Amino acid sequence: MASNNDSIQKTLLVAILLCLFCSIIVAGAAVSLKPLQIANKQLDKNKNILAAADLLVEGQSIEEQFKQVTTRIVNLETGAYATDAELSEIKAAGYNPAAFDQKKSSKDSKLSAKLDADKDIASIKRLEKFAAIYTIEKDGVVEKMILPVHGYGLWSTLYGFLALEGDLETVIGLGFYSHAETPGLGGEVDNPSWKAQWVGKKLYNSEGDLAIRVIKGKAAPGSQHDVDGLSGATLTGRGVSNLVNFWLGKDAFGPFLSVAKAGGV
Repeated sequence: MASNNDSIQKTLLVAILLCLFCSIIVAGAAVSLKPLQIANKQLDKNKNILAAADLLVEGQSIEEQFKQVTTRIVNLETGAYATDAELSEIKAAGYNPAAFDQKKSSKDSKLSAKLDADKDIASIKRLEKFAAIYTIEKDGVVEKMILPVHGYGLWSTLYGFLALEGDLETVIGLGFYSHAETPGLGGEVDNPSWKAQWVGKKLYNSEGDLAIRVIKGKAAPGSQHDVDGLSGATLTGRGVSNLVNFWLGKDAFGPFLSVAKAGGV
């Protein structure tokens, strides 16, 4: 006769208790590690901001290096820095303006709106009301400005930062910290040689129109606005061109940049 300890009921009870115990351990670990995960995420973001602006010094503390950066919140609807009332609105929605999660806010109906298809050249679907920008300032003068940008490539949404000189016309660098483009093809957006082509490019032509773009094939020597296309990754290159032009355009940072260049912010 089988022992009572071998009954199906007792076996199931032991399995359930074991699962419950493991769940408690895993949940407890997740809760206790969450602050560390958030801190590491912010640290990685800060590192990418510094890298885009050519300010990252390997081997030195990211926290110390980031002290030279000022974080500001821009209202994309007004083209101005957020007012105290608007910062309170952000806080009331559960966000920290000092470490603003723009990616999360773009999915929040309180802080974003659906984009019309004819405006959505970057295929982002929704546009956030507020964006965090990052500046390097000296004696109240902006020497560098770093703007968050994102948009769809071939397989994924690319998230990155575009850094500009204080004239707000000359590119310092462009880098992406998150994407799922094909390695060796669209993934070449991470290639240092390709990223180096952005350095020194001008955003606008002589008429003041946005002119920077990724072209198909090779850019002409000395071109101020064109960046080489990505071999075998035309759609990713087009996506990068679209996202840069969207975020610099009239529906995103364009109004703010116009006001900033005129000294109005």
